[in-house]
Amino acid sequence: MSRIESFKRALSEKRAVKIIAGIDNFDAESVKKVVMAADKAGASAVDICANPDIISMVRSLTDMPIFVSSVVPEELVHAVALGADAIELGNFDALYKKGISFNASQVLGLVKRTMELLDGEEIFFSVTIPGELEIGEQISLARELESMGIDLIQTEGHFSNENPSNGARGLVERAELTLSNTIELSRNIELPIMTATGINPTTASLAFASGASAIGCGSCVNKLDSEISMIAVSKNLVEIAEKNAQYVVELV
Repeated sequence: MSRIESFKRALSEKRAVKIIAGIDNFDAESVKKVVMAADKAGASAVDICANPDIISMVRSLTDMPIFVSSVVPEELVHAVALGADAIELGNFDALYKKGISFNASQVLGLVKRTMELLDGEEIFFSVTIPGELEIGEQISLARELESMGIDLIQTEGHFSNENPSNGARGLVERAELTLSNTIELSRNIELPIMTATGINPTTASLAFASGASAIGCGSCVNKLDSEISMIAVSKNLVEIAEKNAQYVVELV
């Protein structure tokens, strides 16, 4: 089974876990720690930036499926040549902090440009739906992407509360928008959905219950100080996903 086929299988079984190193994480040592933790934990995939040196390093470290994220079509296409198993147009959340935002028409334009540059070359293509869009716009955008043959939709939610609650309540608040976006989108499209932003061991099960086939987890892993902690959290996420898959099978 090819690397991307193994991810597709996890996706179809609603147990896919993607560990995100960060679209703006160009620190090779940091990325290496995240990737090795994800590998040892048995995650379904890892998501990295579009830097050629980072891509080559990660490809030499693991046989896990590699997602490469960028908002630059040329970078995504180049990543395919460097060994990426999937490309992700998005992971916008990190860019909002820099004052960069995207509307539906901009996302569509970037997707179309990427497809033009790929010129028929087959590659698993995931697109993030900007979480700041009104939900009707998100649904329309997702439907159009579905009609274009996109493989996976990733949701997100922008959390701006300067005074978050403590404990579990605060963690759920951070994930509230992406969870609600997942619920709405899962009701309106057939494409599998990956829920990201604020997804961690506390909120992962909520993502699957909201209709996700996969979770994208970044800061709960990549912000940790030690590789041991990264492995422990990643394993926890994988275990939650496996339990969801078992539950889905029992329902059937």
